[in-house]
Formats: sequence, C-alpha cells, structure tokens
Amino acid sequence: MPALGPEVSHGIVIALELAGAVLILAGFTLGQLRVLDQHSLVYLVLNLVGSFVLAVIALVDERWGFLLLEGVWSVVSAVSLVAVLRRRPAPAD
Repeated sequence: MPALGPEVSHGIVIALELAGAVLILAGFTLGQLRVLDQHSLVYLVLNLVGSFVLAVIALVDERWGFLLLEGVWSVVSAVSLVAVLRRRPAPAD
C-alpha cells in the first residue's frame, strides 16, 4: 500500500479495513435475519461508519472502483440516517 506511506503501518490499515467490513456485514446479516430493521438507527450507523472507513482507505489508496462503491454506500446511509433522526420525536423536558 504505497499511497499510505510509511507513517501508517500496514497492520493498522488491515485492522481498519477488517473493522469497516465487519460493521457493514454485521448490519447486513442482522438485517437479513430480521434482528435489525433496515431503517433502524443501529443498522444505519453500522453501515455509515463501516462504509466511511472503507471509503477513506480507498481514497488514500486510489482504488477508484472501491471508492465509488463505499462512497455511495456512505452517502446513502448518511441520508437515510438523517431521515430517521428527523422522524424521531423530540425528548420531553
């Protein structure tokens, strides 16, 4: 991974990639098993954080196809998350 340079160890990048993938796969799997609703806060946060981490790594490594996939995934997750948060009732004082 030459684009990251020597300041970021290969092991850290691999750990971040795995963490991002696990977050996305956890949300997807729990959604498929109907443990999480695909519009739930937890599902959307798992997808947003996981895809954002992978998108940043793809950008730094100049992996354009992967960046497109994860970037769009991040944007869709973020837009959906904002919509869910707007629908939630305000807490009572």
